[in-house]
Amino acid sequence: MLYLFLVPLAKDYILFNVFRYLTFRSFMALISALVISLILGPWLIGRLKRMQSGAETIREDTPERHRAKKGTPTMGGVVILAAILGSTILWANLTNRYVWVVMLAISGFGLIGMWDDWMKIKKRRGLRARVKFGLQGLLTLGLLQIVYWQPEANWQPVLAIPFFKGWLLNLGWWWFPFAALVVVGASNAVNLTDGLDGLAIGPIVMAGGAFAVIAYLTGNFRAADYLKILNVRGAGELTVFCAALIGAAVGFLWFNCHPAEVFMGDAGSLALGGAIGMLAVLTKAELLLPLIGGLYVVEAVSVILQVASFKLTGRRIFRMAPLHHHYELTGWPEPKIVVRFWIVSFALALLALTTLKLR
Repeated sequence: MLYLFLVPLAKDYILFNVFRYLTFRSFMALISALVISLILGPWLIGRLKRMQSGAETIREDTPERHRAKKGTPTMGGVVILAAILGSTILWANLTNRYVWVVMLAISGFGLIGMWDDWMKIKKRRGLRARVKFGLQGLLTLGLLQIVYWQPEANWQPVLAIPFFKGWLLNLGWWWFPFAALVVVGASNAVNLTDGLDGLAIGPIVMAGGAFAVIAYLTGNFRAADYLKILNVRGAGELTVFCAALIGAAVGFLWFNCHPAEVFMGDAGSLALGGAIGMLAVLTKAELLLPLIGGLYVVEAVSVILQVASFKLTGRRIFRMAPLHHHYELTGWPEPKIVVRFWIVSFALALLALTTLKLR
């Protein structure tokens, strides 16, 4: 919004020329999102406590010691959504198609998550898996149409292969189900990881930083040409969204660190996962997402392996899935699990960024 109003004034007033710079607007977006989170957080937590008084917000399939968290309100992801959207609208170039796609993605997944949280609070049962996945799939396919139907010079349904210069796999119409799988899969992977105080939101900071770098380089023709990565015109503006994502996540972590004052709920986890999945698609980094969001992938795979093993052999691989609950039951304190998982996530995000040069 400020970009559209203030940049034209740069012709007459050199002071406003700073709003042309993507780096300046990105840093301001980060700070704005952080401030919005810290200001809005206490008010919303109070509202959620009154609204959810007496409701059960602890999942049944968790270790017994989680019962001590009873009374902690959920749906705190609303704070994250407000901070990200407010900051992005304030600092991004709103004529950019990709900015709107990722904002619609995080909003849509957030609304699905809010509905699911509300059903759990009022009826003690969330949305049926078929309904939830169906809504996520329809939303994603609708947004991918916006991405695909634009001038061919701006977008092509190709898959960039890491470590190889200019090696692009043209998916054709198969790009739609593949991209939808990436977005929906990322959304639900983050949702599965959201089981300990601060566990899911910490790696979002790392993922936001990694995608900010990728978006900036991918959208810059000279940088993309130097690194031999695919140049996506207009993708650089997503750096502002990524910065807002980092600021909102850090702000929410202030309230979500152990012992948590509020849980993000599906309103936050589904939205954040959908956002990083869409960022991967828009920046042509789909094959880097398993590294950038490596922790989420491991958590999701642990659930898949647990279910498959039990159905096929009647035995469990882990004491409890997702993986963080397994470590809880082996005696690890919750803060130790969270911090160590953050370290792994940080290392994987750095590893993903090194692939930009190793080609």
